[in-house]
Amino acid sequence: QVQLVESGGGLVQPGGSLRLSCAASGFTFSSYAMRWYRQAPGKERELVATITTGGNSYYAVSVQGRFTISRDNAKNTVYLQMNSLKPEDTAVYYCNAEIGFARWGQGTQVAVSS
Repeated sequence: QVQLVESGGGLVQPGGSLRLSCAASGFTFSSYAMRWYRQAPGKERELVATITTGGNSYYAVSVQGRFTISRDNAKNTVYLQMNSLKPEDTAVYYCNAEIGFARWGQGTQVAVSS
């Protein structure tokens, strides 16, 4: 079955960096666009970044220039490199693939605080 497993979250100071990973299985990874979403406490889940099957990437305005999404089809893994982190980036980050319907991982917590 489809599985998405996120990792790499943690506590980081403002201005710091983290790299999130999402290991995918149960489907032909290279055939699907992959997305990262996040959900902060008391807020709706929001789309952060998308990478297409061809490697084109798209970002929310709030993270443009700071975050980079990438994929390694040989490893069935999508990444989110997050630089210049801000307290408002604090959220649970989720990996997503639309395979018939939305598939989600369990999420990984990112906390940005001094």
